Amino acid sequence: MGDTIELYQYHVWANESVFKHLSNLPKDVYRKPVQSVFPTIGDTLAHIYIVDNVWLTAMSGAMENFSSLLPSWQEEVKDATFERFYEIFSKLASRYELFLTGETDLDAIAEYSHPTYGTLRARYKDIVQHVVNHGTYHRGNISAILRQLGYTGASTDYVFYLYDLNR
Repeated sequence: MGDTIELYQYHVWANESVFKHLSNLPKDVYRKPVQSVFPTIGDTLAHIYIVDNVWLTAMSGAMENFSSLLPSWQEEVKDATFERFYEIFSKLASRYELFLTGETDLDAIAEYSHPTYGTLRARYKDIVQHVVNHGTYHRGNISAILRQLGYTGASTDYVFYLYDLNR
């Protein structure tokens, strides 16, 4: 298995670890407001989901569809229940895995145009690295929110993924 696909599988594992952890807490904890980077865990999950969609769309070469797709992604997460979040994250992970296993050259360079930052030329594997790093950062935000609410966070460090693979 390629390193890029394995790295993405870590991202999926870490997201699932957060969902598993949240499922053991009071049902409404993901909607409790706090003073943080995002006002709720649900808002943080929504952000991760939307950005993951943006980058999959970009890597798939369909950025011209971004403007029409963004409202549907926002609607999917607007009032999403915990169960709905889990469902849409799972479906998105399946779409990523189809893309990654179907792409013959993850070292291939593609161009990504941004209205503010200009054009980025990057390998698919670099974009996947960004998606994983972005998710890691915001899963840390979720742990911080949980601490503010009096709960522990989920252990999602990469080394815990490696330990889990060895079980």
